[in-house]
Amino acid sequence: MVKMGNVWDRTVEVLNGRGGMLAGLALVSLFAPAALAAAFKSFAAPSTATLLASGLLTLGVTIAALWGQLAIIAASSDPATDRPAAIDAANRRVGPAIGIALLLALIFMIALLPAFFLFLGAGFDWTAISNGTPPAATAPGIAGVGVLYVLALGIALLFVGARLLPFYAVILHERCGIGTIARCWRLTRRHTWRLVGVVLLFVLVAGIATLAAQTVIGLLFRLMLGAGAAQAVAFAAAIAGQAVSTALTLVAIVFSAQLYLALVDRERRLRERAATPVAADDAWRDPA
Repeated sequence: MVKMGNVWDRTVEVLNGRGGMLAGLALVSLFAPAALAAAFKSFAAPSTATLLASGLLTLGVTIAALWGQLAIIAASSDPATDRPAAIDAANRRVGPAIGIALLLALIFMIALLPAFFLFLGAGFDWTAISNGTPPAATAPGIAGVGVLYVLALGIALLFVGARLLPFYAVILHERCGIGTIARCWRLTRRHTWRLVGVVLLFVLVAGIATLAAQTVIGLLFRLMLGAGAAQAVAFAAAIAGQAVSTALTLVAIVFSAQLYLALVDRERRLRERAATPVAADDAWRDPA
């Protein structure tokens, strides 16, 4: 078994040794694009063109994040990999990463369709909900089934996400294509509960830390700028939250890279052990 404590120790070693380079990659690919998107959403006037531009900007932020994740994994997988080599590796594998990520997104949207139709049948007014009005169901029974489905789907996604933790490391280091999902499933076999615990802990810490940063910074800027500067306050809070989120995401990416290396090493050792013939005990040999 791969011990999560050992993976964490290796993650800390990598962050201590290559923190500057990894932070630079995270700043360019994770923080800066998200900060640009936050600025646009905070200060752009609402319109159809703004909505379209926001969608395109979100797409760009997602692609930049995928590229950055691959570059960070490359830089944290091998001490001989420098910044140009990490960037080159990310450039070569970002296409397959986008394609497989789109496939997973499509599967997720298909999985959500039953909930959408259940809530639609329950009488939810989606237009009112998008405007901030609390949802009201005309058929509570159907709405309850929809809620239960969403909860079950969330639990299933937690376990699937845990098993796919080394997903982008596999994409970077192995040319599996659509087989990346099956490869992750094989690598993480017998580690499900450990990985679920890791994912839950990260989500909890990231959520609390990000919310705390947004709340504190938003309150400070509201006190300094006054209630009339709502856009600036929202932007400052978003930047603070994104800074914390970027730092924690960097840790998670490095952890996933070290997890992949540990799982591959375990797989190699098991294969070698299976291929090594067992020596016969001298006590059972026929006498000469």
